[in-house]
Amino acid sequence: MTIGSNSPTRQGQLSVLLAVCLAALILPLSFSGAAMATHTIGQELGGTAAAMNWITNSFMLTFGGFLMTAGALSDVFGRKRIFISGVVLFALASLGLSVAPSLGILNGLRAVQGLAAAAALAGGSAALAQEFEGHARTRAFSMIGTTFGVGLAFGPILSGFLIESFGWRSIFLSGTLVGSLSLLIAIPRMTESKNPDAAGFDWFGAATFTAMLSLLTFALIEGPANGWTSAYVLTLLFGAAAALIGFVALENRVRQPLLDLSLFRYARFVGVQVLPIATTYSYVVLLILLPLRFVGIEGYDEIEAGLLMLALSAPMLVVPLLAATLARRIAAGMLAGTGLLIAAAGLFYLSRIEIGADTMALVPPLLLIGIGAGMPWGLMDGLSVTLVPKEQAGMATGIFNTTKVAGEGITLAMVNAILAAFAASALQQAISGKFNGDEIGAAARHLATGDLARAAHLLPGISPETLAATYGTAFDALIYVLIAITLLAAAVVFGLLDNAKPSEEEANPVVSPGE
Repeated sequence: MTIGSNSPTRQGQLSVLLAVCLAALILPLSFSGAAMATHTIGQELGGTAAAMNWITNSFMLTFGGFLMTAGALSDVFGRKRIFISGVVLFALASLGLSVAPSLGILNGLRAVQGLAAAAALAGGSAALAQEFEGHARTRAFSMIGTTFGVGLAFGPILSGFLIESFGWRSIFLSGTLVGSLSLLIAIPRMTESKNPDAAGFDWFGAATFTAMLSLLTFALIEGPANGWTSAYVLTLLFGAAAALIGFVALENRVRQPLLDLSLFRYARFVGVQVLPIATTYSYVVLLILLPLRFVGIEGYDEIEAGLLMLALSAPMLVVPLLAATLARRIAAGMLAGTGLLIAAAGLFYLSRIEIGADTMALVPPLLLIGIGAGMPWGLMDGLSVTLVPKEQAGMATGIFNTTKVAGEGITLAMVNAILAAFAASALQQAISGKFNGDEIGAAARHLATGDLARAAHLLPGISPETLAATYGTAFDALIYVLIAITLLAAAVVFGLLDNAKPSEEEANPVVSPGE
């Protein structure tokens, strides 16, 4: 079946695609909108630096932790059922967020929103895989990538406008409105489908996998405040390791595993999983860090910050589709690896721009990063779903999306911890002897979240200019870490996806080990 065919199912196919794209649209809007609103939410509801981090981390934790489970559930209980349930819950959670009275309740609802987003994305992706075949399926999944690009491109400026005009609560209410529209289209048009070979659901696998991700993310978030060698953090890390060992042991024994570990014998499959990790370090983390820097450290208002973020996100409107077109003639690995090199160059350029520099100086490096990250972004969704048989679409999308979103959650927690550590080190050098380590550490954690005012309150007598310069030193040091990881990922992609093309995967959906 093709998207442009004259078959009787064409209207139904397009309706399903539109419904899933609308659901996919609200995910980046929720992601970028919360980042833009963090500073304003903190001013109204208060909270510690760790609590402010949970505005993003609670969503990412449950989103990433539940994606694989949601993919498996969709194969067993029905793709439409999981998709509809996810969108309904997301719309209700968004409505609750728009009236949340405290930061604790808001963070709890963000966790519920993440669970719902996982169900909507996994169920919707698996449903699309049943609706389309061959090149049409690749184009359909490319549309999902483009939709995310639209959300990422216009999310910051739309969120900035909503915050300035109607307050931060309006950004969550928009999720309710778009989710409701998706339901109106999907309910009458989407057909139910399941994996006929599904023998049941791996509840123990789901529990151990979710526990592993949750404990690891908790440890990364709590480490800066409690100390990496504290009993609390070490217990979380050992618990995550134990859950991982238990998960692997269980998955090798059950008949219908949550994760078919044998898939990791395929070099191309592993290579595809590297792509979302690479784009997370080179691109996604900036969607959170830069609004905090622009609004909290450099003093931009939300609309100005949103306009500046367009330079980073606007390439996602064009580059993913261009990369998908070029992949018909150029190996996907070559395109993706080249894109990561371009992103790394953009990151280095960004590290040369000082805090407080002219706004236009930031545009070229942000454009480079967006263009570079957009190249693998436009390829990885289509590649991921064509590497396994159609009947395992739920597991395939679950694995890929879990790698992408769980990686984002873990990476964001890790990057926040690294930035806080670099800020503490820079503060220690700048104001040595004036304050003790606990005071400097607390101020550094607030600086990492873009809360310059609270950092200044904790360090009386230290000028905002000194604190901003300290943040700039820490931010540049973090960028070098991101560059190193991006270059390493590019090398892996060149090696594992050197000759992969979407057309080849469509013709031969199951590859040989080591291929």
